[in-house]
Amino acid sequence: MQERKFFSDKYEDEYSHDDDRMFSTAMLVKNRTSNMKETNFTAPLIIMYNEPLLPLAAARLYPEEDVSDPDLLFEAIEKHFTLIACYPQFDEVQEPTKENVWEIGLEVAFGREMDIDNGFHEYPGDIYTEARRRVRILKTYKQGGHYVADVEVINVPARRTNEVKSEIRSAKVSLARYASLPSPLDEKAISIVEEIDHAGKLADFIGINTLLSPYERMELLQEINDLTRLKLAHSKLVAQIRMLELDMQVITRIHEDFDKNQRDTVLREHINRLQMELNQGKSSDPDIFKLENQLEAATLPMEVRETAVKELDRLRSAPPLSPENGMISNYLHYLLDLPWSNATEDDLDVCKAREVLDKNHYGLKKAKDRIIEFLAVKSLRPKKNRLPILCFVGPPGTGKTSLGQSIASAMNRKFVRMSLGGVHDEAEIRGHRRTYIGALPGRILQTMVKAGVVNPLFMLDEIDKLSADFHGDPSAALLEVLDPEQNHAFSDHYLEVPYDLSKVFFITTANTVATIPPALLDRMELIEFPGYIEEDKIIISRQFLIPGQMLENGLDEDPIEFTDEALRLIIASYTYEAGVRNLEREIGTVLRKIATKKSEGEEYPTVVTEELVCQLLGPVEFFPMSAEAKDEIGVATALAWTENGGEIMPVEVLVVSGKGNLQITGQIGEVMQESAQAALSYLKSRLKVFEIPEDFFEETDIHIHVPEGAIPKDGPSAGITLATALISAVLGVPVRHEVAMTGEITLRGRVIPIGGVREKVLAAHRSGLKTVILPKKNEKDLVDVPEAVLKELNIILVDHMDQVTEASIVGELKYANGIYPIKRKPTRHPPVKDTQNKTNSG
Repeated sequence: MQERKFFSDKYEDEYSHDDDRMFSTAMLVKNRTSNMKETNFTAPLIIMYNEPLLPLAAARLYPEEDVSDPDLLFEAIEKHFTLIACYPQFDEVQEPTKENVWEIGLEVAFGREMDIDNGFHEYPGDIYTEARRRVRILKTYKQGGHYVADVEVINVPARRTNEVKSEIRSAKVSLARYASLPSPLDEKAISIVEEIDHAGKLADFIGINTLLSPYERMELLQEINDLTRLKLAHSKLVAQIRMLELDMQVITRIHEDFDKNQRDTVLREHINRLQMELNQGKSSDPDIFKLENQLEAATLPMEVRETAVKELDRLRSAPPLSPENGMISNYLHYLLDLPWSNATEDDLDVCKAREVLDKNHYGLKKAKDRIIEFLAVKSLRPKKNRLPILCFVGPPGTGKTSLGQSIASAMNRKFVRMSLGGVHDEAEIRGHRRTYIGALPGRILQTMVKAGVVNPLFMLDEIDKLSADFHGDPSAALLEVLDPEQNHAFSDHYLEVPYDLSKVFFITTANTVATIPPALLDRMELIEFPGYIEEDKIIISRQFLIPGQMLENGLDEDPIEFTDEALRLIIASYTYEAGVRNLEREIGTVLRKIATKKSEGEEYPTVVTEELVCQLLGPVEFFPMSAEAKDEIGVATALAWTENGGEIMPVEVLVVSGKGNLQITGQIGEVMQESAQAALSYLKSRLKVFEIPEDFFEETDIHIHVPEGAIPKDGPSAGITLATALISAVLGVPVRHEVAMTGEITLRGRVIPIGGVREKVLAAHRSGLKTVILPKKNEKDLVDVPEAVLKELNIILVDHMDQVTEASIVGELKYANGIYPIKRKPTRHPPVKDTQNKTNSG
């Protein structure tokens, strides 16, 4: 603890001073040597822990805290002699050695404060120290209970070189600037500065009277070269001047802004009063004036109008710079920007709507028919008309979103879209409450503001990709949006007034319904978008994809023709999808390569053939599964449904000697494994019919494998295929290679219906198969299969496994003895009884 002062009054003969001088008995203490030639002497040593002093500086100190030897200090005060003060290089140094104290120390005098107004009387409490001159500590040792040191006085004579004079002159200018700023140095002290012509003493003056850190002051103390010390002190002074000037700029700017704000507030109030007179009582604020006019022109429900008027009154009374001002203004802008009555008139021309839908999209009969039905019913103007909420479900790239745009165009409605993919916060749907900073309405109402009408076609994309976390469940918030019984009074947390969504035509899209909550799914009418088959993709390519890509690649003036074989090759071998996005990319790749040749002036083809496709697109990327070439034992062909359409799937069964184990491989799911168990159980129940030995399954292992093991497979529709392959392998009779089948089997051999009939039948036709076995109850699904395909296939409808085996297996359904020989267990005979030692008991 200390209090720094100006130069010690001990040196009043050297420097002039002011009335704020500090007087103490230390002034009465003389230096150890006064002769300039006597530079070495020995004196008691004391360690000082307070802030470092510089020569000619004085400070208050507390003996118990600031020095290592308080007894020595009090003795020096009583006997009026100086001490050598050293500063530790490390914390908690108790024994001064040359290794743990700084080399340069000070000769210091100690004394008590004096009251010069009452005859130089001492105060009993306060103790001061005065730094006299720098000394170099040569040696330290203990003597008579105290430490003493051999020291050398550092006397540097004043130099008068041009460099020194220039540095002194520059430092004095900086000190004058420093004193003019709000700094510890009073401008009166500048008169002292003008008398100093010694570079070292001027550096010490700067170090004493500026706000330096203890480390910076120690740097100045240890530097004995006067010019170097002055340069160091001057650089630190300039840094402080810059900081003070920056502080002054900030303070000045704050005062100016404050004065300007006060002036602006008064002027604004006068202007407001004048303009309210001119505007017939309306506010002069442009924002408030706009809101007032907007509120007058808007057609609002009574409850909404009352809320808007109330908030507008609050906005008028709020201070201009109040944070609440902005919050109320944003609220009113959203409230009044929402469409409350503006609407577009529906175009109910059914024929025109069908023409627009057919022009923009191929196929999708169910979705188109549902829209036509809606328009037809609405054109009859029923007394109660409720908008449907549709959900388009299908694989990516099948035209769900683009069909929504076409529906909006056909109905003359505005189209707006909101993606729900990755939304996990309920506030995204309902908004944040206005108590939160930066609160906004939910995305439903934000999108309605963009639409500008109360009856847009609103598409909610990717509804199956919603997620929930600790912020809430957005799918639960959508229950109110997508419920015709509730959405006429939708409540957003931000607006806190009901908003009518009943005139909005909502259409949602999803890739699967498995992840949609049941309560939300129940509110929507599902329309499935099946994957496009090869024939559909060829037509879509010719009608939409090829013309669009030729337009994008600058080939519309010289059209390029694709053969059917080339398109089939791209579809089957370069894409693997239910939609047409990748097909469009591959067609674009072909056309870009042709455009490159055209732009380089080379000869380019005008007809794209299979050979050209392979040349431009490179090696084939996908190899579709092909049918078996001949009848084989234990191999049957199943039909599978995927998001990318139908596929054929061979099922292989191998019977080997073993212990009755059943092994299933090929990345088979649980449902398909259960189908295999059911098929095996059915076969075991027909042992007598097929004349299979009773111990056959106890001594035989059966291995079922479905190729392409990297692809997961599941579902019950391969049940009859598994049973057929098992019967073929066990009986040793082959399965017809041109037959494909699909259907679920029960333990009693009944064949029950499955899904995906259209895709499966088309996959069989595409693979060159001639006969397809289907469950009898799936006959209704053949309506969706093109007639041309049905004419080329032999469709067999069955309801029992006996019909399946009769149509698919070649030869007699009896166990072929000798094909899979069974190793018989040796017959065990009873042991022969020993009759020779038998004795009669009677």
